[in-house]
Amino acid sequence: MNIQTLDYAIIFGFFALVLFIGVYVSKKSGKNTTEYFLSGRNMPWWLLGFSMVATTFSTDTPNLVTDFVRTDGVSGNWGWWVFLLTGLLTVFVYAKLWRKSDVKTDMEFYELRYGGKPAAFLRGFRSIYLGIIFNVMAMSAVTLAAIKIGQVMLGVTPIQTVLVAGTITVVFSAIGGFRGVVYTDFVLFFVAMIGAIGAAIYLVNMPEVGGVSAILENELVRSKMSILPDFSNTEALITILIIPLAVQWWSAWYPGGEPGGGGYIAQRMLAAKDENHAVGATFFFNILHYALRPWPWILVALASLVVFPDLESIKTAFPNIEESKLGHDLAYSAMLTKLPTGLLGIVLASLGAAYMSTISTHLNWGSSYVVNDFYKQQVNKKASEKELVNVGRITTVVLMVLSALFALALTHATELFDIIIMFGAGTGLIFILRWFWWRINAWSEIVAMFFSGFISIVFWQLDEPLFSGVEAVFPAWSKFPLVVLLTTILWIAVTYFTKPESNDVLKRFYEKTQPGGPGWKHIREQCNIVDKQKWTVPSGIIAMLVGCVLVYGCLFATGNWIYGNYGLASGLTVLVIVSAFILIRVWSKMKNVF
Repeated sequence: MNIQTLDYAIIFGFFALVLFIGVYVSKKSGKNTTEYFLSGRNMPWWLLGFSMVATTFSTDTPNLVTDFVRTDGVSGNWGWWVFLLTGLLTVFVYAKLWRKSDVKTDMEFYELRYGGKPAAFLRGFRSIYLGIIFNVMAMSAVTLAAIKIGQVMLGVTPIQTVLVAGTITVVFSAIGGFRGVVYTDFVLFFVAMIGAIGAAIYLVNMPEVGGVSAILENELVRSKMSILPDFSNTEALITILIIPLAVQWWSAWYPGGEPGGGGYIAQRMLAAKDENHAVGATFFFNILHYALRPWPWILVALASLVVFPDLESIKTAFPNIEESKLGHDLAYSAMLTKLPTGLLGIVLASLGAAYMSTISTHLNWGSSYVVNDFYKQQVNKKASEKELVNVGRITTVVLMVLSALFALALTHATELFDIIIMFGAGTGLIFILRWFWWRINAWSEIVAMFFSGFISIVFWQLDEPLFSGVEAVFPAWSKFPLVVLLTTILWIAVTYFTKPESNDVLKRFYEKTQPGGPGWKHIREQCNIVDKQKWTVPSGIIAMLVGCVLVYGCLFATGNWIYGNYGLASGLTVLVIVSAFILIRVWSKMKNVF
């Protein structure tokens, strides 16, 4: 890489700004845990929305998208596009419920919704299970991408990348808390978007690529550019489109795409000024996340097929890359090496922004679980606010070290994506229904959590005799639906075989969150509860469906404008305008209710 003084000035200036923000807000953030993890619950929707988008704009995201495009074509992105359904269900149904719950973390929810020792166990165990184990896995995927960028673009070793990037990020995360994360996310979003769009424009129009028209005429690219999978390829259709749309979006747990909301998305909803700000933040996030961001990455991925048609061509161009890190996801970083001075500095700063925004969020979110839901509940119930903040800062450092060590042992980002999706399979339906069905209890969640992980491990070990080869018992695509089916059957059975939560617990939860609906009729009658407002879930589901048409319409219209399919693009654009008008009408009626 020919990095010039201008590039270094841009990069170091950016990092200096981020550290300054962290130091500037550190005094206020360190007052107490509410400030350190939720910024005093006084954040506006637009700032939280930008923070959500910046968080999901990580260094591994363009690499993951590139891997999808080069392996399965543009349609391979349905593996994450499908989570729009989850996201908009959260927007129009669950965001206001989370804000009303007034908990500090979504783990605290367990002792609001359930009671007794099972609830306490569920809260403590999942705080470690998600806050440390799954969180470290997610962060290691992001760090792996940073390692690959460092190797390809800067020629530095994995350990050097981890030490430099990790140290800067952990310092401002530990001292600045959630307020520092959100403020810097606002800056990081614009830096990251400028870098992604600028890189796409330059790389697509390089002489060796020849512009969009030349890309689309390339034989290798033409087979990868379809937004929908090949309907004549039954296995690809089922794997890429049908299973994600029919099963995955509501049944699987994934960071940032939790059914019913959760994780760092819930953290931001809980930090909002009120329910309307929580709804606005999550909707703003979903529009930017799905409709605005994907195409710059997709275009670079398609262009990479022209310059680096296979893995061997990447290996030839970058012989110093470790064999264990070689994969199609490297093509994105490989393309970025062709950027000119100035733009290169901006793009490198944007990748640093993407890394820091995601890692800082995961660090603060994970430490909030450890502090609020494990340390304070299981270790020292009398801990002072100062002690809890210090434990949070120590936990932040430990999480960074663990994720860095794990990242050094990984090869591909898609490995962790598949593992996390499988381990959360079958649990999503509980997260959706627990707000609206009184009969679900703590044992329902405990059994679902353990069994989904257990059956995933069994299927992983028995992959060849069950799902691979000529004599396979089940087709390869059936692994995920089977985990969902078996887990769902078991947790529903356990729900009916175990005692329900006490009326006192259920009444307390209902009166605080006011979920409404027929699923609580029994409790309303038993406890003489009168609803204070109209049930908005049916309207919320209508808004969700219309919102999906709006956002998917934007996504597909943009793609068809780029592809030159002007007739279809025009029709989709009209559909977007009409759906936007309908959504405004539906939301206006819902907003007046609550």
